[in-house]
Amino acid sequence: MVLYFTGTGNSRYIAEKLSSALGDELVDMGEKIRQQDFAAVDARERLVFVVPTHAWRIPRIVESWIRKTPFVGCCKAWFVMDCGGEIGDALKYIELLCREKDFESMGVYPIVMPENYVAMFSVPDEEEARKIIQNAEPHIQRAADIIKRGESFPPPRRRLYDRFMSGAVNPIFYSLFVKADAFRAGEKCTGCGKCAKLCPLCNITLENGRPVWGKNCTHCMACICLCPSEAIEYGKKSVGKRRYKLESDREEK
Repeated sequence: MVLYFTGTGNSRYIAEKLSSALGDELVDMGEKIRQQDFAAVDARERLVFVVPTHAWRIPRIVESWIRKTPFVGCCKAWFVMDCGGEIGDALKYIELLCREKDFESMGVYPIVMPENYVAMFSVPDEEEARKIIQNAEPHIQRAADIIKRGESFPPPRRRLYDRFMSGAVNPIFYSLFVKADAFRAGEKCTGCGKCAKLCPLCNITLENGRPVWGKNCTHCMACICLCPSEAIEYGKKSVGKRRYKLESDREEK
């Protein structure tokens, strides 16, 4: 079983490739999180979690969903994390989660994908994004081959810097930066409600045809990057920046 969480499409893209290569069922954790669906999951032969990197660890909302959800039939878990450049010491916290869930940790595999975090960084143009995705393809295939063989992923880099970013910086980053306060819809907003439909935490509501953000945000960037009219800004930090999304049928739902 391949389970994924995605904001702008990177993790879904990898998960679809892995699901096809492995012949495994594909499950959207984001939809389960949105529906507050914690029904037992029949894992069968294996669990493959594909997630973005949020502040050098797996997203907290994904970790919370895994904790609350019973898994039946399998105890081996592989984690694949897409990132803009690095995942820190995410493996430490994955191993802690696996012990809590009685999974056998099969490690973590980082895959560099196009940057989407417009609340802080610039995102690549279309040509650069295409090259990054092209460079990721052999890594996706390698991850699939390792999983097929039932082997553990090779150990990732775990330097002092990595431990510091995942250990000390992650909680500070969440407390100071992972908030919805700065999101605003500008004059280009048509009131289509797509941002509200895509938010995995149901944190966006429409009031008088305009989106309003609550306090529960994970900074997945779905609302700002998938807005069809590019009407949403994150304070002044996103003004003038490109938006990034990896297209699929999901955006049309």
